[in-house]
Amino acid sequence: MGDVVSGADQGDRSGVDGHDGERLQKVLARVGVGSRRTCEDLIANGRVSVDGQVAVLGRRVDLDTALIEVDGAPIGVRPGLVHYLLNKPVDVLATANDPQGRPTVVGLVPDDPRVFPVGRLDADTEGLLLLTNDGELTHRLTHPSYGVEKEYVVEVRGEPTRAVLRRLREGIELIDGPTAPARAALLDASVVRLTIHEGRNRQVRRMCEAVGHPVVRLVRTRIGPIADRSLAPGDYRALRVEEIRALEVAVSTNQVNQRGI
Repeated sequence: MGDVVSGADQGDRSGVDGHDGERLQKVLARVGVGSRRTCEDLIANGRVSVDGQVAVLGRRVDLDTALIEVDGAPIGVRPGLVHYLLNKPVDVLATANDPQGRPTVVGLVPDDPRVFPVGRLDADTEGLLLLTNDGELTHRLTHPSYGVEKEYVVEVRGEPTRAVLRRLREGIELIDGPTAPARAALLDASVVRLTIHEGRNRQVRRMCEAVGHPVVRLVRTRIGPIADRSLAPGDYRALRVEEIRALEVAVSTNQVNQRGI
């Protein structure tokens, strides 16, 4: 007598929905969403979608083209995806290349596979920067509609008062329009922790200039849920699986609240 094949395995062999590729629950388990059983439960409960359609058990997916989401969070499954966290030093450009031959952030990480910086940091700004070849995650992290927070420690000239901090929290009128409400706290007499969710050019510097306290030193200390105080300037590391999952969740839930953050 031949082996008995379960319904799920039959679906696996025939390609549910007419798709070729790898079983969805196996893919999700491999990239760290959970155990195979947990992933099967997620699919059975309608919490997983493929290309905008609710998935079913046994669904096969093309890893190169499928957009897979769990509870609305995009899950990077394409082979060869890498995610680096870099502590960018001063005078290194946050770009993939520079016509003038100046040092860039991609020169501080492995060159294979090729990665790109997520968002921008000025040459004279230090701190955390993500680099990846994950295009969907990059899009969501940089698109203003997702409102992912960025936290900075800012050394300024002078000593900001409570009134200045209140102005920063409420929003500053800049030449390209008012900034969204921010979080601002005084860490020392001339050091402010500022948290924003926009990505305008030199925004933090312009905000501080507008309230009469030009920036002396600017360091980004957090990107959404990602922070690492132990990473030295110029050093990088690969993101852990749980950090990648946290970023994916952040870009699915952190929609901009126009009344505050």
